Amino acid sequence: MPRLVLIVDDNPQAATTLEIALEGLEGCEISVASSGSEALSLIAGRPVETIAAVVTDLEMPGTDGFDLIEKLRTDPDFRRVPIIVSSASTDPAVPDRVRRLGANAFYPKPFSPAEIRKHLEKLLNEDRL
Repeated sequence: MPRLVLIVDDNPQAATTLEIALEGLEGCEISVASSGSEALSLIAGRPVETIAAVVTDLEMPGTDGFDLIEKLRTDPDFRRVPIIVSSASTDPAVPDRVRRLGANAFYPKPFSPAEIRKHLEKLLNEDRL
């Protein structure tokens, strides 16, 4: 059964760019959510071993990326799921804030899709060890 890589971004262009970049990850299927609450609904009830990673934006309506990271990191089942953040935020404190919340990486927008894929592949390979 393929594991889920969940892209969470309310910008369709950014989500599609990531979806294309992450296509073909070994053993993974890609899904897109446009908000943190939609992402939480998509993973609710799924066994944690079926969730490979979350790649999220921060600034979204409703449950934003900060809330999503916090909810995942405080849930014992999802505490170890890799989280990569891509954001257009210009606040210099944001990268440190997301790392303190438990994100594995931060990429400012515009991001390099190839760099995000490479980092995600590294995280997924570490998870298999």
